Amino acid sequence: MTETIRGDVLHAIPPDELDEEDLSPELRALADSRHVLVVRKGGHPSILDLIWAFVRRDPIEAVTVVTDRPAEEDEEVTLTVEETDMPGVYVTAAAHGEGVSANSR
Repeated sequence: MTETIRGDVLHAIPPDELDEEDLSPELRALADSRHVLVVRKGGHPSILDLIWAFVRRDPIEAVTVVTDRPAEEDEEVTLTVEETDMPGVYVTAAAHGEGVSANSR
């Protein structure tokens, strides 16, 4: 089952830098020669959103996405993803071989 995630890229790891990062063996195997993005779900929150999240003790969620598409930090992306067996880790349908594209604003 797929879902669409829209958010800001907090950290981007290109395929040639995967070995330099402290990734779990499972994530490293899933990434293989793809990009790994850490994305803040929902885009860039306003100051009011940050305060409201703090008051509610409801943190702003960051997820990890493995994708064929490169992205830069602070770029807003919209990705069609599938959940993996690892909590908080998704793979784009295109990276998973199903031909759904990842879009940028």
